[in-house]
Amino acid sequence: MRVTMIGAGYVGLVSGACFADFGHTVTCVDLQAEKIEALQRGEIPIFEPGLSDLVAANVKAERLFFTTDLAAAVGEAQAIFIAVGTPSRRGDGHADLSYVHQAARDIASAMGDYTVVVTKSTVPVGTGDEVERLIREVRPDAAFAVVSNPEFLREGAAITDFKRPDRIVVGTEDERAKAVMTELYRPLYLNQSPLLFTSRRTAELTKYAANAFLATKITFINEIADLCEKVGANVQEVARGIGLDNRIGGKFLHAGPGYGGSCFPKDTLALIKTAQDCGAPIRIVETVVQVNDQRKRAMARKVIAALGGSVRGKTIAILGLTFKPNTDDMRDAPSLAIITVLQDAGARIIAHDPEGEAQARLLLQDVAYVDTPYAAAEGADALVIVTEWDAFRALDLKRVRGLLKAPVVVDLRNIYRPDEMVALGFTYVSVGRGEQPAG
Repeated sequence: MRVTMIGAGYVGLVSGACFADFGHTVTCVDLQAEKIEALQRGEIPIFEPGLSDLVAANVKAERLFFTTDLAAAVGEAQAIFIAVGTPSRRGDGHADLSYVHQAARDIASAMGDYTVVVTKSTVPVGTGDEVERLIREVRPDAAFAVVSNPEFLREGAAITDFKRPDRIVVGTEDERAKAVMTELYRPLYLNQSPLLFTSRRTAELTKYAANAFLATKITFINEIADLCEKVGANVQEVARGIGLDNRIGGKFLHAGPGYGGSCFPKDTLALIKTAQDCGAPIRIVETVVQVNDQRKRAMARKVIAALGGSVRGKTIAILGLTFKPNTDDMRDAPSLAIITVLQDAGARIIAHDPEGEAQARLLLQDVAYVDTPYAAAEGADALVIVTEWDAFRALDLKRVRGLLKAPVVVDLRNIYRPDEMVALGFTYVSVGRGEQPAG
């Protein structure tokens, strides 16, 4: 099947490469000529484990192509995916659909015979109706169907998520479109990945509801962690105790500095705005957003408290800048708020991240970047673990202890054991497990 992917960003590139790996012929279209030229040279603009090899293999097999010529790519396609950005709109928090709407107009001008137009971008309820109206406005006699097919990809594990999904949600009631989507996903369907057909609006809302629920789980366990610190309980054991209940599950119950990334912050906000506009406000999600925003600054205050209430003139080593490991994505990363608060309090920041430095430099000022965690620790008054990269899980702690000016470690991801850290002479502060002073 011939597939066109409008947008060669994170979702479009991963989805396009995976569809090509299924045997479809895929053309990724992007209006940024520099990005397309880089992709044609084999340069991948994002860090995602396995993506570079997957793209290279399918380009070599002549199943994956990149172009800025939207008209040519659209005219030949049986299925056209809209995978453009939907960032939060400045001023009101609604999803900015300008790129989606422009893609719909461009598709309308170029599409050929019966075509399935698929919104892969995360969009508010009713966007599919507007896409259909825009296309019909340009091509009143065209044969097409507009389908919602939300993505459920985790950054850092996107290829696995695409090829071994929990479910594939397709929003359409058009039988011809159902047949096209079934054929597209046939390799997964044969592996018994659930293919769930719903109405278009149901599919659109499913994506927002899923992200909001996961954000709620994260925020819930973070607040439980605060309570654990007050009453002398261990949040990791609490999380295990409730997560073994299969009605709850253990995923997304890891206490930390709050959620960030390209999805949860903007999607929860967009869902709140949609619900308010419809007169059905979602108070739980509104509270989740407020609590999460406050939490990032609270983590900075935890660092300040660990250093006796003042960081003025002190050097803080930050390990991990991206919002999660195995990505270079800095969007709404907790590190941004944490570092800003520490700098405002007079601290000097030295940071290391395996992949996030280039993006961090665009967002943070007056930060010294180094190539290793040990270079960050050298001469620092405290070491703060913000992102749980695997490279940070097995540090030579005796070496770290010798490099630090003061033996203070603030572990915002709970990757070390308090008893071991204390035995090594650290003043160890974690999340939801209490402060452990050096023995």
